[in-house]
Amino acid sequence: MPYAVDFENVSTVGLESSPVADALAGLRANEARYFRNKYDHVFTVGSADEEKGAVDRVARVLKEERGIVIASPALEATDFEVDGIRMTYVFYESGLSINVLYTLAEGGKRAVGFKLSDGMDVPEELSSFKFARQKSRLAGTIRGSYFVIKGEF
Repeated sequence: MPYAVDFENVSTVGLESSPVADALAGLRANEARYFRNKYDHVFTVGSADEEKGAVDRVARVLKEERGIVIASPALEATDFEVDGIRMTYVFYESGLSINVLYTLAEGGKRAVGFKLSDGMDVPEELSSFKFARQKSRLAGTIRGSYFVIKGEF
């Protein structure tokens, strides 16, 4: 059952099987706070089974754009549109969060973002990327990277 992520009382619900569940929950809450503050959007997630379309969409973009297949199982996902931008997020058991930002208007921004939870190693399939560090009150240190989408999805 999809639910709104609470960024004031961070919970590991849905992420308990992750070895970095607390940090991943903080990362998820950090995203929820961002969308609430910037777009007044309630960040709602569901299990990977409930949101299979979102998980498949991220997997397809990664595979077709860069030949990347994520080894870790997906735990939760969401797919929504805000201000003409389609956002798809998947949270993985390893502590990885991947988002696909896809502006619907022709010529808009389109990118895939990777965020690593505090305490996790860089997954082998992402070892070619350089990760920048960002401090977050909710998530500790977040390491992030991205690439620009060239294809049409």
